[in-house]
Formats: sequence, C-alpha cells, structure tokens
Amino acid sequence: MSLPFPAAPAQSESRSVLAIPAFRKLWQAMAFSSFGDWLGLLASTALAQQLAGGDYAKANFAIAGVFIVRLLPAVILGPFAGVIADRFDRRKLMIVCDILRFSLYLSIPIVGNYFWLYTASILVEVVTLFWSPAKEASVPNLVPKLKLESANQVSLLAAYGTAPVAAIVFSTLALFTGAINSVIGNTTPASAADLALYVNAFSFAFCAYTVWRLKEIPAGPGKKLQQLSLGKSLWDGFSFIKESKVIRGLIFGMLGAFFAAGAVIGLARTFVSDLQAGEAAYGILFGAVFFGLALGISFGPKVFAQFSRRRLFGISLTVSGLFLVTLSLVLNLVLAIFITIILGIFAGISWVTGFTMLGMEVEDEVRGRTFAFVQSLIRVSLVLVLAVAPLIAAAIGRHTYKYKSTTLTYNGAAFTMFFAGLIAVSVGVASYRQMRDRPNVSLLSDIKSAFRGELGAITGQVTNGVFISFEGGEGSGKSTQTKLLKEWLEKNGETVLLTREPGGTPLGNQLRDILLDNKTGAISPRAEALMYAADRAHHVFSTIRPALQRGEVVISDRYFDSSIAYQGAGRVLLPAEVARISRWATESLTPTLTVIMDLSAEIGLGRLQSTDRLESEPLAFHERVRQEYLNLAYQDPERFLIVDASLSIEQIHQVITERVSVIKLLKRNQK
Repeated sequence: MSLPFPAAPAQSESRSVLAIPAFRKLWQAMAFSSFGDWLGLLASTALAQQLAGGDYAKANFAIAGVFIVRLLPAVILGPFAGVIADRFDRRKLMIVCDILRFSLYLSIPIVGNYFWLYTASILVEVVTLFWSPAKEASVPNLVPKLKLESANQVSLLAAYGTAPVAAIVFSTLALFTGAINSVIGNTTPASAADLALYVNAFSFAFCAYTVWRLKEIPAGPGKKLQQLSLGKSLWDGFSFIKESKVIRGLIFGMLGAFFAAGAVIGLARTFVSDLQAGEAAYGILFGAVFFGLALGISFGPKVFAQFSRRRLFGISLTVSGLFLVTLSLVLNLVLAIFITIILGIFAGISWVTGFTMLGMEVEDEVRGRTFAFVQSLIRVSLVLVLAVAPLIAAAIGRHTYKYKSTTLTYNGAAFTMFFAGLIAVSVGVASYRQMRDRPNVSLLSDIKSAFRGELGAITGQVTNGVFISFEGGEGSGKSTQTKLLKEWLEKNGETVLLTREPGGTPLGNQLRDILLDNKTGAISPRAEALMYAADRAHHVFSTIRPALQRGEVVISDRYFDSSIAYQGAGRVLLPAEVARISRWATESLTPTLTVIMDLSAEIGLGRLQSTDRLESEPLAFHERVRQEYLNLAYQDPERFLIVDASLSIEQIHQVITERVSVIKLLKRNQK
C-alpha cells in the first residue's frame, strides 16, 4: 500500500510527458496496478467483515488485520527490496511480479478464509516491494532529464488518483451484485468483495501484458545504488531533525495529517455499518477521502497561495482535525460523505505543503536520508493508526444515550474518530506554534490581508535563484556592504548580480536623475511613488527576474521596502497603499532576505558629504522612514535581518555572512 503524494502537475506538463510512447505505456501499466491495489484493499476489508459473521468486535479486529498485513512488509523489507530488485532484469521482474499478484488476488475469493486472506495479502505486498523499485528505476530511462519531475508527478497521480475510481467501481459492484451474478450465471452467488477481487486480479494480468510489450525498459541499473538499512536511515534522519525546530514541527505535523486521514480509512467500514449503510456506502466514503485529498493537493496551494507554507501547514492540519471531530458526531451518511471530502481537502493541503517544505528546508547532503526517515516513520505510524483504531473501536463497542425524548447511539468507530480528531487538532496547533513565521502577526491579520490581496508580498514566491535586498536610511553603509557580500559570494562559487534602485537599468538611471536631482524640486507624493514603481517594474522585468531564473544570486541596493518606508511613512501616505503598488509592479516578487542597516537618522545624515533631493528632507522625515523599516521587520522577522549600522564595516559584514550561511540560501539553487 503506497503513501500520499505531492501536488499534481500542470496539464500542459502532463500532456508533454505522456506524449512519450514508452513512458505512456508504462504509465498505463502503473495506473492499472494502482487501480487494482486500491480495489483489492476495499475488497479485502469488506471480505474480512463478511467473514466475521456480524460480530462487531470480530469485524473490527479482522479489518485491522488486513491493514497490518498490507503495511507490515513495507516496514520490515522496504529498505532491502530495492537492493535485491536491482540484481534482476527490470522488465522481466515487473512481468513476473504482476503475474504473481494476479494469481494471489484470484485465489483469495476462491479459498475464502481468514488465513489465506492474510497470507495472500502479505505475499502481494512483498511482491509489490520488488515491482515498485523496478518501476521507479525504469522511469528515468524513458523520459528526458528535464521531464523527469513531470513524469514523477503523473506517476503519483496514477498511484493515488485511481483510488476514487476504485471506490466508484466497488460501490457499483455492490449495488448491482445480483444482476452481475445473473448475467455471468453464477450457481453460487459471489459477493461484491469477490467480484472486486476478480476485477483486481484481471487488472494485474493486463498490467503484465502491457509491460511485456514494452521493450524499451532497460535490463538493469546503470550503476549500483547504495541503500541504507531501515535502522540506519532512521538514525541518520533523527540526527538531523533533532537539530531543526522547523523540521521537527514539519514531520510531527505530517504524521498528524496521516493520523487524521488514516483514522477515517481504517474505520470507514465499521463507521458506515454503524450508520446502517452497506458496501456501496463504504466505497463512497473511502473514495470521498481520496477525492478530497486529490482536490487539496491539486488546488489547495493555488487557492491559498498568499499564505506562507509554514502557517498554511499548521492551519490546514488543525482544520482537518476539527472536521474529523465533526464527522464523528454525524449520524447522517450524506452529511458524513460531504464532511469527509472537506476533511480530505485540508489533509491534502497539509500533506503537499509539508512535502514541499521538507524538500526546501532540508539541505541537499542529508535530504535523501531525511526523506528515508520520514517514509519509514510514516509507514510505522500508519500501521499503528490503521491497526489500533479498529481495535479501540471494537473495545469501546456501542453506547446509547437518552435525553428526554431524544435517543442517540454512538459506536466505537465514532468515539475513536472523535479522539483521533482531537489529537490531530493538538498536533496542528503545536506545529503551527513551532513553525510559525512572523510570530508578532496574528492569523486573523493574515486572513484580512489575504482578502485584500496584500499578503502575497509578505509571503513571497519561490525562485530558482536567491534574492537579497539591502535597506536602510541615508548614510547607513548599504552600498559598502552589498559590494562586500558580492565578493564573499563569488569566492564561494556563486554567480552574483549586484544592482540598485533606482538606476539598475538605463531607464532607471534616467528616472534616478529626475527623482534625486535637487533641481527637480517638489514632486507630488503619489506621483513620486508611481515613478519609483515604474522604475521597479522595469527593473524586475529586465534585470532581476531573468537573473533569478538563471539561478543567480541577486543583490539589490534598495527594493520595494524603500518605497513603503520613504514614499509611504516618509511622505505620510498609507504604507499599505504604496506596498500594493509595488506588489502589482513586481508581480509580488519578494526578496529571500532583506538586510536593514539600522542607524539613527541624525548620525546617518551627519555622515553625508553632500545631499540629494531625498537626503535633504527634514530629520523628522528620516526618523519616520527608520521607524517604518523597524515596523516591517517586526511583522516579518523570517525575511528581515536588522543590523546595527554603527558597528565597524568588518563586524557588519560578518553578521550578514553568518545569516546567509545559517539559512542555507546558497543551497536553494539546487536543481
């Protein structure tokens, strides 16, 4: 049984990679295998309940057993299966594995007892452990390197997007079991679970046939890959995450997201039975979880694009927990399905956000080990959730409550989901507090800013390169420090673009002459703000963004925070209005790091040999500018670094380079 997935690729990317014939054939095989896997899970749990003969506790224990035997092989053998699989011809190995899975699934309804249900399930998962690494190793040989990310994404869509389809097929089989048995002339009527297992077996036979025709799959690996044992990967991962508060909160929260979704999956069969519904309802509820997950993963990051990932992660996890609590209290099937979809949406947002952050926050040297640790930890946790939840439900049993003329009956599944929801909420709140950026800004303030379209400039957007801006009052030493940082970065092997505002382009130089020349005289504050925005728009379009797309480090002497401070607070305009203009002009391109050279306005002005139009403004103007810079840094401490500009040049340079090194900005150029 596989694990959740990152966000879906854009449609254009999907079409381009699926246009490659060899990969398209393999993708079709993967899609059929995944469809069969999900259908087999539904059928196995349904069959386990059927074999319980109506005993509530026995049914829960049986369902827990199915989940345990499906996940246990991955926990024990997962780290070693890839090493063994690499010693065989990949294409032949995949064909043999699919034939074995076809045979095993075909045998389950024929034998029809608990022992063989669990035995065959274990054997299927063991076989899948060898099929999966052969498939994963084959994909890079079938697509160009530039298309590999897109290929991986559509592969994950095939793995998890088929879950709702399998749920619909299972529900359809449950609704029309009688008609299907009549058509095929069964003397001994088969249940929906039996029919689903037959369809499942056929899907693997078709997969084997598809791979047999796929001659492009290479025989073996191009090089031997060193694999870490489960214990080693757990230890290496733990050694890294224990030093990072963000990563600890991230992994803790990702487990919480799985806890919420896993509780629903593990208890879905008994929960729908408690609602007096049958196998069709079970398939629909099961599919609702994955339908919601797919919606959250596909559209959540776009809908909530303005929010920082760190905040969005904890919030979405907390909300999914609240919906799980609500689901446990619902006694109506239709409402339960609707709530399950919403729960899945927020669990999906939490998962894809966490998965993305894990890739961005973890440095490249330990990224593989950290992911291995996370995958192993999730498997172990999922085994516990899927196994323990039905056992707890069975132990609690049925309880009826009467209040006056109202009678309510809640069963063990509802109680278990209620407490699982409370745990998910607690984990979400803890993750939010541990990873919260801009701790001085409330969540309500962020929500209001998002509705006004102002939050994007704070949270920023991902770029290939690294963008560092320097801000501060007059005479604070920005220009000196930008040059020193450029030299330091270049010594560390980085390609650096040093620019300034205004004046980073030929057009900017002309605007700089107008804006700073004393001969220009007074300019309307709004006109001045628009002129700076015009310079910035052209600067970003022609210079900054192209350099970032090339993966370079861009250092800018002033950026849009200068307009917020000077044209906003300095000119006594509303800083939020000036910020909105700059966001529109720059398409919300935000620096990765903004260094504020903080210095008393009086001392800074005293350092100047001559003054331009802005430098000639009264002392009160420059004090307002300084205070606004400090306000901006107070709202977003993750982005800003305040440096005491009264220190020596060498001391200031050391503080700046230490910050650049600590936050691993240079590692963001990894492709």
